[in-house]
Amino acid sequence: MIEKPPSKNTAMRQSLYTQLGGELAIKQMVKKFYDKVESKPEAEPLLRLHLRGNGMAHSRLEQFHFLSGFLGGPKLYAEIHGHSNVKTMHAHVDVDAQSKDIWLQCMSETLDEIGVEANLKQTLMSNFTIVAEQLVNRPNLSS
Repeated sequence: MIEKPPSKNTAMRQSLYTQLGGELAIKQMVKKFYDKVESKPEAEPLLRLHLRGNGMAHSRLEQFHFLSGFLGGPKLYAEIHGHSNVKTMHAHVDVDAQSKDIWLQCMSETLDEIGVEANLKQTLMSNFTIVAEQLVNRPNLSS
């Protein structure tokens, strides 16, 4: 039997999790993302939100668990918590448009830093933006 070469659409059939590089790549992405949140002065409002919650170590772990499933890999968050509903996860947090924008900017910079290819980055940021916009539940807090 003659095997067909991989089609041009192979990447489209792979999960985002696989396209990014799996578990180690997601862990690296989460680490770099939260390093930015903790170190960038302009990310301070987002850092404050995390510190008012369960803290940064908890956020780093849960972000990895969530993104694993969200991107098409193992559904770690749902296995632990019984769901992966982001609105429920963030119901206790005051998320305003500024915090959403900071989160998206830090993630965009992280994807650039870890060398995510442009088309994949665009897909990821589109998905992240849709979810982030759904989480805004308060008017701008600095107003």
